[in-house]
Amino acid sequence: VLRTLSTSDDVEDRETEKGRLEEAYEKCDRDLDELIVQHYTELTTAIRTYQSITERITNSRNKIKQVKENLLSCKMLLHCKRDELRKLWIEGIEHKHVLNLLDEIENIKQVPQKLEQCMASKHYLNATDMLVSAVDSLEGPLLQVEGLSDLRLELHSKKMNMHLVLIDELHRHLYIKSTNRVGQRNKEKGRISSLVKDASPVPLMDVTNLSTPRKFLETSQFSTPGNSSMRETSLLEIKEDTELDPEENSNVFMGILIKGLAKLKKIPETVKAIQDRLEQELKQIVKRSTTQVADNGYQRGENLSQENQPR
Repeated sequence: VLRTLSTSDDVEDRETEKGRLEEAYEKCDRDLDELIVQHYTELTTAIRTYQSITERITNSRNKIKQVKENLLSCKMLLHCKRDELRKLWIEGIEHKHVLNLLDEIENIKQVPQKLEQCMASKHYLNATDMLVSAVDSLEGPLLQVEGLSDLRLELHSKKMNMHLVLIDELHRHLYIKSTNRVGQRNKEKGRISSLVKDASPVPLMDVTNLSTPRKFLETSQFSTPGNSSMRETSLLEIKEDTELDPEENSNVFMGILIKGLAKLKKIPETVKAIQDRLEQELKQIVKRSTTQVADNGYQRGENLSQENQPR
């Protein structure tokens, strides 16, 4: 319209063009009014539908905005719940650890009484395991418990002196119990020979077939020549039966003592003690054997003198 009016030569042409455009606008308005009158119902329905759609879109936007806000709120609450749950989980672990420590403390308090029972019944391996475990606990997880300081000192002192008892028991079985078996067999042979009435002279002592400690150890499983692995395995597999007499099998008992000393880490002290007491113990064996042989010979002489006397 502007281009048409600006290109006109004079005012009359512009007025003419303006009039023509006004007529076209009026005709367009009339046509539009007629169309509106004709399609009033459809137009009203379309406007209402468009208005409804617009309202629904607006409501949907508001709802989505509310959902987003709710999701953000839930996310914050879940973070808070996660922190709370983590805190409760950590507290549960702490309480469980405290309960375990209390149970361990309760068991350790009973160690001295159980230790005395095991020592009295000579179940030294169980006593050693119990003592070592208790001392490790008292000097480890329970080190900060001030109420156990007296018990810690007591058990530590017992652990320091435990190997002395085991070494004494080892020497007793190594030197005394083994030679006692020889003496018992000699006495049994002496009684049998005194009961036999034979004119042939009976030798006082037959030493060729005596089961000496050396022969006894050579036939045992602990000193099989060329089989050190079996010896180590046997020592490792030794277990203590609390129902049986621990001293019934001397070899197993000495293995238990050595295993207990190894748990106490006192093997070097044990070897040194055996070396230091070796000469003394061997002299005691000779002394006991001499006394025993003299007693047996004196008793044999008395029996023979009584048999040779007339009634």
